[in-house]
Amino acid sequence: MFFSDITDDLRFALRQLRRSPGFALTAVLTLALGIGANAAIFILFDQVLLRMLPVERPNELVRFVWSGAYSGSASSFGGGRSNYFSYPMYKDLRDRNQVFDGMLAAVRTSAGLSWQNQAENEDAEVVSGNYFQVLGLKPALGRLLIPQDDTVKNGNAVAVLGYDYWRMRFASSRDVVGQTLLVNGRPFTILGVAPQNFRSAIPGYKPGVFLPISMVDVVMPWMASRDDLHSHRSIWLTLVARLKPGMTIPQAQAGLAPLWHALRADELANSEATSERYRKNFLDNSRLQVIDDSTGFSPERMTLKTPLFILMSMAVLLVTMCCINIATLLLLRAAARAREMSMRYALGAKRGRIVSQLLVEGGLLGVAGGAAGLAIAPAVTQFLVRLMTSADPGTEAYSAALDFRVLLFAAAVSLLASLLFSVAPILHFVRPDMAIALRQSAGTASKGTQRFRKFAVGLQIALSVVLLGGAGLFVRTLDNLRQQQVGFETSHLVTFSFDPTQSGYDYARTSQSIATALLTIRQLPGVTNAAATDDPELSGDSSHSDFSVQGYKPSEDESMVFEQPRISAGYFATIRQPLLAGREFTDADAKDAPKVAVVNLTFAKRFYGSAQNALGRMLSESDGNVPPDITIVGVVGVVKHTDLRNDMGAAVYMPYAQMLHPVGVQIYARTVQAPGTVEAEIRQAIHAQDSTLVVDSMRSMDEQIDRSDSDERTLATLAIAFSLLALILAAVGLYGVLAYSTESRTREIGVRLALGSSRRGVITLVVREMAIIAAVAIVVALPTIVALARLFRSQLYGVTTADPQTLAAAVILPAFVVALAAAIPARRAASTDPAQALRTE
Repeated sequence: MFFSDITDDLRFALRQLRRSPGFALTAVLTLALGIGANAAIFILFDQVLLRMLPVERPNELVRFVWSGAYSGSASSFGGGRSNYFSYPMYKDLRDRNQVFDGMLAAVRTSAGLSWQNQAENEDAEVVSGNYFQVLGLKPALGRLLIPQDDTVKNGNAVAVLGYDYWRMRFASSRDVVGQTLLVNGRPFTILGVAPQNFRSAIPGYKPGVFLPISMVDVVMPWMASRDDLHSHRSIWLTLVARLKPGMTIPQAQAGLAPLWHALRADELANSEATSERYRKNFLDNSRLQVIDDSTGFSPERMTLKTPLFILMSMAVLLVTMCCINIATLLLLRAAARAREMSMRYALGAKRGRIVSQLLVEGGLLGVAGGAAGLAIAPAVTQFLVRLMTSADPGTEAYSAALDFRVLLFAAAVSLLASLLFSVAPILHFVRPDMAIALRQSAGTASKGTQRFRKFAVGLQIALSVVLLGGAGLFVRTLDNLRQQQVGFETSHLVTFSFDPTQSGYDYARTSQSIATALLTIRQLPGVTNAAATDDPELSGDSSHSDFSVQGYKPSEDESMVFEQPRISAGYFATIRQPLLAGREFTDADAKDAPKVAVVNLTFAKRFYGSAQNALGRMLSESDGNVPPDITIVGVVGVVKHTDLRNDMGAAVYMPYAQMLHPVGVQIYARTVQAPGTVEAEIRQAIHAQDSTLVVDSMRSMDEQIDRSDSDERTLATLAIAFSLLALILAAVGLYGVLAYSTESRTREIGVRLALGSSRRGVITLVVREMAIIAAVAIVVALPTIVALARLFRSQLYGVTTADPQTLAAAVILPAFVVALAAAIPARRAASTDPAQALRTE
C-alpha cells in the first residue's frame, strides 16, 4: 500500500510539473546553481582537507614534528622546518624505534627527464627504498622500489613512473619496463609504474617519477656539495611511519621520547655549540610530536584551508538562498492550487496524504536540481582548481571527477534542500479554510504562512547583504594587493626557469651555459636586458643563510639569518630595482675575484643607520666562526619577494658567478613590447644552444603576480559571483511575495482608491511593509559581516573588518534591488481599477 501511494504521488507530481514547465525549469535551474556550487567546492574541499591517502590502512600512518633549537641548513617545500629531518636522523629513528612497522622518507623536487630525445622538466619525488612497502602499494605495471634499490650512494639508478605521467608521456605502453629514462642527463632504468589511484604521499602533488634517495646527488645536484646523506645539520626530508598493530599515537610518542632525547644528545655532543642556553633548548626543551598522517602532509593544504572554508561557507549560504527562493515560488504556486487542495480535503483526503504528495513533489525537484548541479560541478571544479593553484591545463594536482563521496554529498544536499523548501507549501496547506478557498480563486494563506513569507524574504535580503559584504572585503583586498608597490617594475618583463643541471651539466658547464643563455637573450630583437637569480621574485620561494657583521655582536636570541639571493650581473638594472648607493654586480665580480655583496635598505638601516654608511663594510657568510671576507659594494631598495603581502626583510645579494656550486636559475628578460612577442624567440635561442636544455614555466611577470595572489583572486571572483546570484534570488523572492500580497489585497486596494486614496498612497502602502523587512534584514546583516570578517581576518589586506566603503556598498546595492523588485507590484497595485476590484471580489 505504501509503495502504491508513493507511485501514485510520483505520477501526480510529474503531471503537475509538466503543467507548469516554466516553474519547474526555474526551480531546477535555481537548485542546480546552489547544489552545483556546493558539489564543485566539496570536490576540492574533500581532496585537500578530508580525504585519506589511497594506501593500505591509512589510519595507521603518522608523521613527526619536532621542537627545540637548531643550527644548520634547512631545505623545505613548505610548512616550516620543524616538519623536516636529516637523513641520518631518519635512519636512526627508522632502525632504533620499537613502535613502528616501518618508516619512510621523502622530498619533492623537479628533474629534467628525457625520453626518445625529448627533454622536459617534470615534478619528481625522491623517496626511501621502503616507500611503497610502508604504504602497502602494489604496482600497476612491473615492480615498485624496494629497500635493496636504495643502498649505495649514486649506485641505484632506477625509477618508478607515476601512473598519470606513464599514461600521458608513454601512452600507457607496457614495454617501458626495463627501458632507460634520462634523469638530469643520467640513464635510469624504469622498474615499473605506480598504482593508478595513487599520486604521492604528499597530497596535492603529482610527481612524474619516483627516485631513490641514494641518487639524490644526481636528482638534486645542488645538494651534492653538502653531502646531505651524511650530514646531521641539514634537514630536508619529511618522514612517515606506520604504527604497529594496537599501537596508539600517544603510546608511540611516549615510546619515542627516550630515543629522541638520546639522538639529540648525540648530535649535541658532535656540535660546536657553546651557549648553555642553546644546549638547554636543543636538548632539554626539545620534543618529538607524533601526529596523524592519514590524510598526508601537504603545505599547500595550509594555504588553501581558510579559502576553502570561506568558499564552502559561501556555497552553503547560496544553497540556503536557493531553498528559500524555491519555497517562495512554491507559495506563489500554492495560491493557484488552493482550490485543488481544498477539494481533495473535502473529498476525504487525509492530511498525511497531502503532506506525502507535497514531499514527493519537492523531492522530485530536488533530484532534478541535484542531477543538473552534478552535471556542471566538474567544470566548475576544474576552473576552481586552476584558479586557486594557478595550474596549467593538464597539470592539475587535484581531480575534478565525481566519485561516490561527491555523489553522496550532493544527494544529501539535494535531500536536505527538498525537505527545507517543501516546508513552505506543507505549512500553507496543512490547515486550509476550505469554505473560503472553494469560493475564491485566491489562496487562503494563514497568518503563519504570511509570516513565513516575510521571514523568508528578510532572510534572503540579509544573506545577500552578507555575501555582498564578504565580496566587497575580498575585492578590496585584491585591489590593495595589486596596488602595492613591489619595489621593481613588473611590466615588459618575461621570466622562466632554466636549469642546465637537469640536462646532466656539471657545475662548470652549468655556469657557462647560463652565461651563454643570458648573452644570447640580450642580443634578441626586442630584448633590452637579461639577468638571472637562484631566488625568484613573487614565487613563494626564499633562500636564507647565516651571516655575521663585522663589529656587530648579536644578542643571544637575535637571528642573523637573512635572505640570500644569488644574482647575475645587471640583475637590478633588468628588473629595475632602485640602486640607492654604490654599484651593482658586473662581469668583473667573477669566481676568483674578491667576494662582494649588495644589501637592501632594511639591512643597511639595521646595522649601519643609512645606505651610504653600509658601503665598504664587511660581512661573512657564517655563524661568526669565519673572518669577514665579503665587502658591501651597493645598497638597493626593498622589494616584495615571496608574496605581495610582505616585504623581503633584510637581504644580502651575492654574485651568482661566485657561487661554488652553480644551480639552476630564474631568468628575467626586459622587453620593449609585450613579453609574449619574444617568448618564442627565447625558446628557439635556448634550444639552438642545446636541444636538451629545457625552458620551463615561461610567463610574464604580470602573470606571475596573478599566480602570487591566486587565493585572493579566487575569493574575490567567486564571492562576486555568489553575491550577484544571491541578489537575483532575493529579487525574485521579493517580487513573488509582493506580487502575491498585492493580489490578495486587491479588494482592500480597490476600497482605498474608491474612498479617495491617491495612487502614491497605494504605492507607499505596498512598499512600506517590505521596506521595513529589508531595513531589519540589513541591520542584522551588517554586524554579521563584521563578525565573519574577524574570523577570516588572515585573508584580508589593507582593509578593516568594518570597512565603511564595503558596508555602504553592501547596503546600497541590495536596497536598489529591493526597490526595483518592489516597483512592478507597487505600480500594478496603483493602477488597480476600483470598480473592477470590487466586482471581482
